[in-house]
Amino acid sequence: MELQGKVIAALPERSGVSARGEWKSQEFVIEYQEGQYPRHLVFTVFGADRLQRFNIQIGQTVLVAFDVDAHEWNGRWFTDIRAFDVRQVDPNAAPVAQSAPVMQSVPVAEANPEAPFPPQQEAAGESADELPF
Repeated sequence: MELQGKVIAALPERSGVSARGEWKSQEFVIEYQEGQYPRHLVFTVFGADRLQRFNIQIGQTVLVAFDVDAHEWNGRWFTDIRAFDVRQVDPNAAPVAQSAPVMQSVPVAEANPEAPFPPQQEAAGESADELPF
């Protein structure tokens, strides 16, 4: 998934040592517009190499490509939003379409505005009670 927004916060870096070696991660908050009101998203960048390559700064407009996953710990579930690509975007450019589905209105049939469905047209040689297969 992808989302474009403005970086409004950078949380402190976290680091540690695991069985695979040292690790680093940092969480960032972006604000994006969905509908009338602004929304916020916290995402994690994992790995010192990615943190250095992305070089995320507060105030930047960025396009974040991320994966969403959940994990269970002690009977509770937690959602993890992990960025795998972050690109700086020109804030004056047109916003990128979001990956989330967008509801669109469908025009009602003009012949009968009370009808729940538009009238069906029969193909030549077919009757309404025949199945197409």
